[in-house]
Amino acid sequence: MRYDEKSVRTIQVTTESAQYPVIAGSGILPTLYRRLPKRGRIFVLTSPEIWSLWSERFLASFPAQERPLVLFLPAGEQYKRMAQVERLAAEMAAAGADRSSLLIAFGGGIIGDMGGFLAAIYMRGIDYIQMPSTLLAQVDSSVGGKTGANLAVGKNLIGSFHHPLAVFADIDLLQTLPDRELRAGLFESIKAGVIRDPRLFRFMERDAAKILSRDSKALEYVVTASIRMKADVVGIDERENGLRMILNFGHTVGHAIEAVTHYRKLLHGEAVAWGMLAALQLGRMRGTISSAHADRVEHTIFAYGPLPPFRATAEKLIEAASRDKKNRAGVRRFVLPKGIGEAEVVENVTDTELIAAIDWMLARVREA
Repeated sequence: MRYDEKSVRTIQVTTESAQYPVIAGSGILPTLYRRLPKRGRIFVLTSPEIWSLWSERFLASFPAQERPLVLFLPAGEQYKRMAQVERLAAEMAAAGADRSSLLIAFGGGIIGDMGGFLAAIYMRGIDYIQMPSTLLAQVDSSVGGKTGANLAVGKNLIGSFHHPLAVFADIDLLQTLPDRELRAGLFESIKAGVIRDPRLFRFMERDAAKILSRDSKALEYVVTASIRMKADVVGIDERENGLRMILNFGHTVGHAIEAVTHYRKLLHGEAVAWGMLAALQLGRMRGTISSAHADRVEHTIFAYGPLPPFRATAEKLIEAASRDKKNRAGVRRFVLPKGIGEAEVVENVTDTELIAAIDWMLARVREA
């Protein structure tokens, strides 16, 4: 992939159970309707905030007689719960949705996760489309078929694998994204570079100013490179039995931070950024990554900051991390960097090591 290629790219996701395109670039929203597969009644799940910004342009691509029925989910992790799934399913049933219906998830990662889960379980499964409106959703959560809802004790503990028919990632949607949400998504792309794409990492290390200024070509490169990396990993390991676990770099501690702060203090990408810093320190301690490479990653993370501070103790974070769904049979699984462009999953991280890494991270939090 070259930085100066044409603006709309098709990236194919191929797994054992599904095959679908990810269309990424500019100017996709005005052509949405003609890109959709022919199905029955169309439903759109979105948030009031996204709909107020984009409804006119979204609907303009549809013939008047085929306007979709719109379902709303309020913004925020506190609404990513089963009660909302039941409410939305009841609304679809009341509107006559059947197995031929098509659901479009139009919004950020929560909308995508909940829309995919709703599609997975409504009448035992209907087709859906992902149209992510945030950078984080475009580069990560919209691709790979993971869907789900939260429990009070942990994130995404209810869910299923249900791949979309297609993903449409329109870079133009990012122009109205608040700066903080843009940065939160960029942390996930840094993650993508660290674990598997050193070229992407070098680009983000070198061109932070251009990316943060929302240069369209720079954003297109970051989005498409991130998607290609994830599509490659998902194609090798669809069900997260091996390689796909590297995508959780920064997420063990990141999810713990979200849980102990009740999902109200940090955006997901911000929590993952703090989690990556803890994992970097653990990698330094174990010698899986050199100090020079770890320093480069740390510097690049902070170049896309600022990272908001939060209050927590190492003990509380370890308790929350013990409920991480990557753990198997009581064994803690942790993703460590092995340099820039490679990561590994380890199963022997001790509480003592993790406390030391988290204490180091919390010292940086207090400096923020």
